[in-house]
Amino acid sequence: MTEKLTEARIKANKKWDENNKVRLGYLRHKARAKSFISKDPKPDATNYDEYLNDLIEIQEMVNKRIDELKD
Repeated sequence: MTEKLTEARIKANKKWDENNKVRLGYLRHKARAKSFISKDPKPDATNYDEYLNDLIEIQEMVNKRIDELKD
């Protein structure tokens, strides 16, 4: 069920986007990362082993970053 946005809502959203570019970029990056991790890749995109290795690499990067932030 998709609701159509009013012109006022569209204008308000655009204004928020323009005033919060850094936050918007952060949210987009976070969404892409979560999507990559939580969704299985399309069959032609990669194979299981490559995807698993990518997830392990990301896990190592996240663990390293967490350690950096704790210090």
